[in-house]
Amino acid sequence: MASGERFDTRAVEEYSDWEQGDVVTPIHLSSTYRMPGIDPEMSLEDVDPDAGEFLYGRLSNPTRHAVEKQLADLENGEMGFAFASGTAAIATAIFAVVEEGDHIIAFDDLYAGTRRMLEQLFEARLGFDVTFVDAREPAHVAEAITDDTSLLWMETPTNPMIHLCDIGAISQIAAENDAILGVDNTFATPYFQKPLELGADVVAHSTTKYMNGHSDGVGGALVTDDPHMAESIEFNQQVGLGNQMPPFDAYLLSRGLKTMGVRMRQHQENTMELAQYLDDHDCVTDVYYPGLESHPQSELASEQMDGYSGVLSFELTGDIEAAQRFLNTIETMNLAVSLGGVETLVNHPATMTHEPLGEKRRAELGITDSLLRISVGIEDIRDLKDDFERGFQALETATTP
Repeated sequence: MASGERFDTRAVEEYSDWEQGDVVTPIHLSSTYRMPGIDPEMSLEDVDPDAGEFLYGRLSNPTRHAVEKQLADLENGEMGFAFASGTAAIATAIFAVVEEGDHIIAFDDLYAGTRRMLEQLFEARLGFDVTFVDAREPAHVAEAITDDTSLLWMETPTNPMIHLCDIGAISQIAAENDAILGVDNTFATPYFQKPLELGADVVAHSTTKYMNGHSDGVGGALVTDDPHMAESIEFNQQVGLGNQMPPFDAYLLSRGLKTMGVRMRQHQENTMELAQYLDDHDCVTDVYYPGLESHPQSELASEQMDGYSGVLSFELTGDIEAAQRFLNTIETMNLAVSLGGVETLVNHPATMTHEPLGEKRRAELGITDSLLRISVGIEDIRDLKDDFERGFQALETATTP
């Protein structure tokens, strides 16, 4: 590894001294590795990937190991782990902490897949007690604490309402109650937010999103400074769950990480300009983006983040039919789930990502039929605005007598 200390430099560094002098992490596809001989004294724990020792692909892989070092470094953490998906990473983090009879507190405005996992797997099937709170107020988290609380699971900013929680304040609550704080940092990325430095115990990512950045690889990651938690995560990843990231996706992730700083700056520049444009438009009633002074948590965002990233949500004037007219008209943007790619993606949460929550739960969270979430890409902002104008023109035409 080179001696660079700043984010963009560290992002392009190689984390292994490849024998052939590769400047790009090679894809190691071997499922098993030749052993020099048998050693009655050796255990699996003795195999050291840092020393170039590998035994079996589920346990470790050179491509995956290199990107795990890269992930840890960019989050300013000690130990990183790469998984087959973001959901796999979050599930592994939870399994690494909770024991029978434990209580979990989670932000109520989580990504729908995470919330369903907590409700349908950990609560309904495995019997854990799960409480969802509006964590915008740390006091709500403190009030929900019980003697059995072992894990606080936060996401900030949240999906899709772009709510924030005070990581530092909630980390103090966790520490005072011997609980672990996990933070999903997918929206902010380590470029704009460092939860470990703010007191979190473990950070999670869907690397499918900004870290990969090109919508061509699925994955997840965990980073922690806690050696005991790292040991439990590693056991669950390699032995208990076997949900590690495949070599090719690890290669794609490594490639994406190298340009993350450049991409995140352009994502934010485009998103800020688009948020201001939407905030002044007659066809829009509300814009949710922490870079706007109108966002109720803009002060917190400026305190714990170094930027506001590339996702915003907004409310169209009208109902589901207005949303349909708008979405049927766009040309440059893509109607699709996911986020964080170089291309702009438009999501209608009520019928797409958050449809499984049901109408009642969506209403409780403020997810209306007219809410759209935009993952703003790196295209020319003028073309994106032109696309919005096409959509808004369709709305205005429909309401003209």
